[in-house]
Amino acid sequence: MTDRYRSAWLDEDVDSLTELAARFFAKEVVPHLDRFDEQQRVDRELWTKAGELGLLCCSVPEEYSGGGGTLAHDIAVLGEQVRATDTGLGLIVHSGMVAHYLLAYGTEEQKHRWLPGMASGELVGAIAMTEPGAGSDLKNMSTRAVRDGDHYVVTGSKTFISNGGTADLVIVAAKTAPAAGAQGISLLVLETAGAAGFQRGRVLKKIGMHAQDTSELFFDDVRIPVGRLLGKEGGGFAMLMQQLAQERLLLGVVAVAAMERALAEAIAYTKERRAFGGPLFDLQHVRFELAECATLVHAARVFVDSAIERHLRGELDTATASMAKWWLTDTQCQVIDRCLQLFGGNGYMREFPIARLYADARGQKIYGGANEIMKELIARSL
Repeated sequence: MTDRYRSAWLDEDVDSLTELAARFFAKEVVPHLDRFDEQQRVDRELWTKAGELGLLCCSVPEEYSGGGGTLAHDIAVLGEQVRATDTGLGLIVHSGMVAHYLLAYGTEEQKHRWLPGMASGELVGAIAMTEPGAGSDLKNMSTRAVRDGDHYVVTGSKTFISNGGTADLVIVAAKTAPAAGAQGISLLVLETAGAAGFQRGRVLKKIGMHAQDTSELFFDDVRIPVGRLLGKEGGGFAMLMQQLAQERLLLGVVAVAAMERALAEAIAYTKERRAFGGPLFDLQHVRFELAECATLVHAARVFVDSAIERHLRGELDTATASMAKWWLTDTQCQVIDRCLQLFGGNGYMREFPIARLYADARGQKIYGGANEIMKELIARSL
């Protein structure tokens, strides 16, 4: 029944890109997953290979050397990355966030300066919001940016920064007017090459997502030209809030794609694995578990498709994006846990994709705004 379902936002162009992305991840990523995990990053050349194929910044207009598509094209690429069990190539941040901050708030000079390099993979993007003492509560960030002539002087530190270990371009959230609270936060774009006072800390060791270079960043009187202010001074918090709905939708996309891969793995395994005189799938409990998981996955797919369609029309509100983020990531963890149980001891072995999916899933309920924060945002809309 669910096999006949087709997402309404798909079309032939998106289908073609999906096939291209699937081939790319199968050839360039899957054979190297273990090596990427060990080195805690993907090879730098992987970014430019993805760029050459048009898999980066698919929704950036052609005038800035992007793919000229919609967010549906970026979502298609992201879905194939998740199905390949890769988390190292930080596409959500690079294509789904940084590029769209530049598109929405950048000047024409800024867009032409940075977007072509992001689309080609020559520039890797990151966004630095989270601090050691300020996670979901962005208003309490302590990083400062003080105006000094034609520059801002930035001092502070950031942590849990995806793509932080390799980023060439970092959007830094800092307080330019500390006494103004949320209205005193601004966004500055740092070009990391040769930036005096900028240092990358350690690449953090996580439960999962081992190939994603999640890093600490340090700013010791880093001078950023005033011309690299994104939008208006003091407008950073509002920009962050506006863009977070898209980030949360993309995390929901990841959740559903991961569930779909986990369910497919569990069905295939239980039909092949023999126990008690026959395939595991012949046991009623196993079939019922799979039936319940299949129902949850289908409901999740319909939910995320509705959110995607609303976002493509410019109608996705903060409350619905928050609903999608918390429920889909919670359901992701539940479904993958239940699927893993059907593998028995093999499910705990990282050589099986289900183990990788399980470990990578847990962070989904934390980043992008913890799920508890999502529920608070929803409650405020009631």
